[in-house]
Amino acid sequence: MPEASKARAVGFNHVALEVGDIEEALAFYGRLFEFKLRGKSKTSAFIDLGDQFLALQKGRTQPPDGGRHFGLVVDDKDAVRRALAAAGIKPLPGPFLDFLDPWGNRIEIVGYDNIQFTKAPHILRGMGLAHLAKNAKAIKELSEKGMAPS
Repeated sequence: MPEASKARAVGFNHVALEVGDIEEALAFYGRLFEFKLRGKSKTSAFIDLGDQFLALQKGRTQPPDGGRHFGLVVDDKDAVRRALAAAGIKPLPGPFLDFLDPWGNRIEIVGYDNIQFTKAPHILRGMGLAHLAKNAKAIKELSEKGMAPS
């Protein structure tokens, strides 16, 4: 009997982070990033990322993250670097722009121009980011997969 076909992973709808307090988390992330709040309750908040979102959930239960992290794509990596410095947050050692939030969530900041991750033009337009473009390295990665922007 042939094996049943497997579902294909397409992407991420959201990432959920455990934080100690929703209001404190919104204030913390609001010092670093411009964002639109999708919704909020006493135990959760949802930050829009175009067609995706970041979920903040009250109740951190594990110790700070070491290697476990997620890459947050931004339009201006240097602006995040400046915001971290202004907030007194030191990036973690290493070749990337990683930091820990007050609850131990490790976040790597990634510039949109330098990676193969791509938002559809209509999503970028809706986010007010239609001006974003990819650099040659990212275009090469996308081209090798038949996914280069036209």
